[in-house]
Parts: sequence; C-alpha cells; structure tokens
Amino acid sequence: MVKAFRCRKRYADPTRSTGRPQLTEPFFPDIKALTVDEPDLLRSLGPAFQKYNEEQLATVKLPGSSQQVIVSSHNALGNNRYYDVESQSSFEVDHSTQKASGIQSHPLESSHSELIISLIKSLSTHVKEHYPSASYGAYPIEKDSAIAILLVANKYSPNNFWNGRWRSLYIYTPDTSSLSGSIKVDVHYYEDGNVRLITSKPISTSLSSAPSASDIIKQIAMIEKKYQEELNRAFGSLSEGAFKGLRRQLPITRQKIEWDKISGYRLGQDIGGGRSR
Repeated sequence: MVKAFRCRKRYADPTRSTGRPQLTEPFFPDIKALTVDEPDLLRSLGPAFQKYNEEQLATVKLPGSSQQVIVSSHNALGNNRYYDVESQSSFEVDHSTQKASGIQSHPLESSHSELIISLIKSLSTHVKEHYPSASYGAYPIEKDSAIAILLVANKYSPNNFWNGRWRSLYIYTPDTSSLSGSIKVDVHYYEDGNVRLITSKPISTSLSSAPSASDIIKQIAMIEKKYQEELNRAFGSLSEGAFKGLRRQLPITRQKIEWDKISGYRLGQDIGGGRSR
C-alpha cells in the first residue's frame, strides 16, 4: 500500500522533474481519478501545486475582471493569499485549479511606492510593444530594500501539441542602482514524441545613479531584445546542425523515397541519381 501510494503521488505531482509550461486545471480531473482510492493524497499535493505555480509565475484571473495577475513568492501574503499592486487588491488562490477568489482591498505600502507604480506603467507599455500577451508586476521585497520586477508570457497550443513560456525576473536595488535576475524560456513540443527547449539567461548590470522607472524598463527591453536575437541565432544553428543530423538524409536527387514503390526502383538511377548501364 505504501509503495502504491508513493507511486501515485509521484505521477500526480505536477512539479515532478522540472514543471512543463502548462495549465494545471485541465489535468486536475485526471489527478483526482488517479488518487480516488487515497483522498488524503490529493490534499497532500497542495504544497506541490503551490511550488509549481509560484516558480512558474502562474497567472490567475481576478473575479469580475479580465485581468490576469501573477502568482509568485514575491507577492505572497501567506495562507494562499497574494496581492496585486496595479489593482491594489489581495486574493486567495486555489493552487490545484489556478482560480482566484476572496478579493480584498490591499493598498501598496512601501517607501518606493512612486517608483513601483511608475515601473508598472512603463512595464505595461513595454509589454504592449513586444509581447502578444503577457502579465507583469512589481513588488517591494527584502524588507523594502529592493523591488522585484516580474514578466511572464504564456502561449498554449494543445491542438498543435506545443506550449511555451517566457519568464523574466529582475531584482532592482535602489541603493546601488543594480539590476540582477534571469530570463527563462521553456518550450515543449510533444506530437509523436517529446522535444523540449529550456534556457536560462542570468542578468547582472548597473544603471546610472537614481534612474527613472522609464530608464529601468528601457534597460530591461534592451536585455530582452538581445536575448531574443541570441535565441533566434541558436534556433538557426540547431535547424542546420543538430536537428538536421537527426533526420534521415535525402538521396542525391533531393527527393523523398516512396517506400510503397521501393520494389520498383532501379537502385542506381532512381535512388542514387546515377545512370543505369
């Protein structure tokens, strides 16, 4: 019984290995079916769902709004509650279904309030210019000594068997005008197999003394543009290099072989491109 319990828990855990970019909601009924004989098991998976959502910067829709807001450790209040600076509200999250509820007023309290609000406005412009759809936020952290700037863009295409996620996390420290963090890209293609791209780009830079919110976001935009260009070059190299090596090489004629007619081919001329004697 213990062994079976561990086995079901392993396969029901959405954070097993590295969490793929996906919504947990469509898989929740399957997880319930897997754990039907162990009702306590589903409840025990709560921390795993929470870890996945916070690490992946999951987004939830606030009740009565079309706005998607970020769930992360940087805007956590405890007891599954989080807050959003732009809407000045807090909300509770069901981590298994990624649903928000219990919305309450939550004004921002920070000595850097003006900078944070300005950062969010500049982030909004940045997102509209460079992302088809994305969620973003800025939050005071580390006892109000730093600001976490988050951006996440998701693209789910299950009908075409792929999902993708872009995550940016920057920590801006006002006292030193330093910006650090990382950009993570995760793309999963799973038609007739599994191909997955996982990248992580560490960020560390300094800005001029007391930069404006616009200056900070301009620096972020430059960093992200440069990384996007690096990824594009890497994709080109993969297509002409590693991926090409995985594919069966075409004959010298550069035409596909019709395998159902293979018995009728003249080996030298039709397949090899040479002349028959």
